[in-house]
Amino acid sequence: MTINSIDFLFFFSVVFFLYYFPLKEKTRAQNVLLLLASYVFYGIANWKMIPLLLLATGAFYGLGILIGKSNEANPKRAHLLTTLGVCLGIGFLLYFKYLNFFITSFSDLFSTIGLHTNWSTFTIIMPVGISFFTFKLISYVLEIYRQRMEPVTDVVAFTAYAAFFPTMLAGPIDRPNTFIPQLQAKRTFNYNLMVDGCRQILWGMFKKMVLADNCAEVVDYTWERIPVTSGSMLMIKALLYSIQLYADFSGYSDMAIGVGKLLGFRIAKNFNFPFKGKNIAEYWGNWHISLTSWLTDYVFMPLNIKFRDLGKSGIIFAIVINFVLVGLWHGANWTFVVFGLYHGLLYIPLILTGSFNRKNKTKAVKNGFSDLKNIGSMILTFILVSLGNIIFRADSIGQAWDYIHRIFSPSILTLPAIEWSRRNLWNTVCLLLSFPPYIYMEWIANKKEEYGFKNIAGNKILRWTIYIILILMILMIGGKQKEFIYFQF
Repeated sequence: MTINSIDFLFFFSVVFFLYYFPLKEKTRAQNVLLLLASYVFYGIANWKMIPLLLLATGAFYGLGILIGKSNEANPKRAHLLTTLGVCLGIGFLLYFKYLNFFITSFSDLFSTIGLHTNWSTFTIIMPVGISFFTFKLISYVLEIYRQRMEPVTDVVAFTAYAAFFPTMLAGPIDRPNTFIPQLQAKRTFNYNLMVDGCRQILWGMFKKMVLADNCAEVVDYTWERIPVTSGSMLMIKALLYSIQLYADFSGYSDMAIGVGKLLGFRIAKNFNFPFKGKNIAEYWGNWHISLTSWLTDYVFMPLNIKFRDLGKSGIIFAIVINFVLVGLWHGANWTFVVFGLYHGLLYIPLILTGSFNRKNKTKAVKNGFSDLKNIGSMILTFILVSLGNIIFRADSIGQAWDYIHRIFSPSILTLPAIEWSRRNLWNTVCLLLSFPPYIYMEWIANKKEEYGFKNIAGNKILRWTIYIILILMILMIGGKQKEFIYFQF
């Protein structure tokens, strides 16, 4: 049951009605409903993993209370318990996501030096959303240890936080010290928040179903024909894949945040126009914000402090390690490791020139662009990101190499050939039709919001015209529904 399906509409309608009518202003009862709804939602996705989720939630709930009691009385014990919590969370990930990866990788390594092993992989079912709920639980014990929040004694509120259904499968990764207090506060029907949530859901559905799904059909067509496709066309499709990845993932985030608003919650912002970044640091500062900020706080900053005596070399080590972990977080494949390493290396020029974390003071013009130099920097950053996304998209390092090698062949200087396929041409037409609304809403009508509705709120005719256009496009030219890309992580 995906968040943009008819099944979810019926499911959420029932939850919404019970939440605001029989249970109005009954905070604990609302939380019980959220908890039950979250486990039903998760059970539909993979009911066999419900015991694991309960076990993990219970373990971290108990650890949080013990750490809170030990912070003042016995700091060493608090540190030991926090380390245990972090190791437990990492252990879940290592077993369910990476055990078979390590087995095959070491077996292949030994084979290259003439040592043949009889190691075999295990049949392990990876729980959906494990990367997201595990990071939420790890951050909980770390925040208590750092004394940024008190342990939660309300087991219902804590369990609902860990399993909150709109963000369960693909984020955003909400921090406990900002989300749990919302679960503990009264939530009443807020008309303006409801309207804003519906708008964001609509925009997310457009990005996923019209832009991303049509883009996927066009991109997949070329990935199946890499050896016979020109370098120029492969480059175009690499750029389109970056747009697909953004529209797919940010579309889910918009829908999840919108559903959260309908329930009275402010979910963490996950994207802030990353393609407007003028260097790789600006890009990552606005891409998958809940993950990058999590790793910045809990991985990069401690490493940066540890390596501070090494100067710029220490910052480089910390960045590279951080981004290798970013890559590994996405999955057990060497492509993700190389993807993370690639992005970490892109930071080196910024660090060496002293421009890492430097604020950009260039004034922007009315349409959101700055001067020609900054436009060039945005284009270059987008190209570099798109080349990295080839590695992200590939099934293997060899396939990524074939794709990139083909791009930089002499055929990159040729005109892209039209791909004659009725289905491909239809998806291409739909994709071209989806660009004007996308460009208008995210490059022209917006200011600091994730989408441009708020900046046209005073123009009722324009606003409703856009609503109708988006709905019609979703119904008429929405692509073949595909699973969200980040469900696999």
